[in-house]
Amino acid sequence: MLKVGVLGAGHLGKIHIRLLIEIEAFEVIGFYDPNESLAKQVEEELGIKSYSNIDELISLVDVVDIVTPTLSHYDCAVKALRQSKHIFIEKPITNTVEEARKLIGLAEEADVKVQVGHVERFNPAFTATKPFIKNPMFIETHRLAQFNPRGTDVSVVLDLMIHDLDIILSIVKSNVRRISASGVAVVSDTPDIANARIEFDNGCVANLTTSRISLKNMRKTRIFQKDAYLSIDFLEKETEVVRLSNVEGEVDPLSVTIDLPNGKGQKLIYFEKPDIENNNAIKDELSAFAEAINNNTTPPVTIHDGYNALDVAYRIIEKLDITKENSLI
Repeated sequence: MLKVGVLGAGHLGKIHIRLLIEIEAFEVIGFYDPNESLAKQVEEELGIKSYSNIDELISLVDVVDIVTPTLSHYDCAVKALRQSKHIFIEKPITNTVEEARKLIGLAEEADVKVQVGHVERFNPAFTATKPFIKNPMFIETHRLAQFNPRGTDVSVVLDLMIHDLDIILSIVKSNVRRISASGVAVVSDTPDIANARIEFDNGCVANLTTSRISLKNMRKTRIFQKDAYLSIDFLEKETEVVRLSNVEGEVDPLSVTIDLPNGKGQKLIYFEKPDIENNNAIKDELSAFAEAINNNTTPPVTIHDGYNALDVAYRIIEKLDITKENSLI
């Protein structure tokens, strides 16, 4: 079993501790949280030892699970890597791109596994749709959330949009060519609603809208590609695939077809709803990390994936800052 220690016992940290207890590949040694009253409460509630010294806990484990606020991700990861520990680190990987770049070097030097907690990669609606995704050319995402003070320490781009950035970068196999963005700060000091347009070298365009001041929650992605349209509802865990194919031979009268323009014939329309198995995405990502360590394979969401998503996020934030400056002129 892999001995694991958790850094951070807040809302998400508690979830991680509970799930790690359930995963047979892990033995939870303890957790660290600087809030003494919270640490005592969680220790009594979950029956897991609380450590007052972060370095002591790290020294006792094989794996460090970092579920602290984003601002402390880098310092916690450095402590773990300097002791050559495998690390699971929540998204965004760090607070700055430079910090993420330094972590890549430290991880390579320590020769350990690092996985970043982009949990939507494990959403069953996405995993069910992945086999149908072939060279997407237009992607539209809406990630809307009701206001929650937790998370407002960072821009909505780092808090919410980064989920969709990681998904998009994982399915579009091309370099980013151009980014444009606009956003508005409504209830916090950084943008609470933002829209970004990403153009890739291969011609694909992604249009992302994110808000943390909406009246209802929504997490939908629509993907358009040659002869196919795919809809993914990350919140409701539903997906729909609409595919087109050439008509060959005699058409079944019950089939759905469309006539192509300029007399170019017909295409058959297939409507599919892939089977979706309900799961706990956080538990799955933690289990996948254990498998990567035990089997010496590449984690499903690598440190480079975390870096790339953060890099594009900050390029979007830079565009938002430029838009804000221009609006003040």
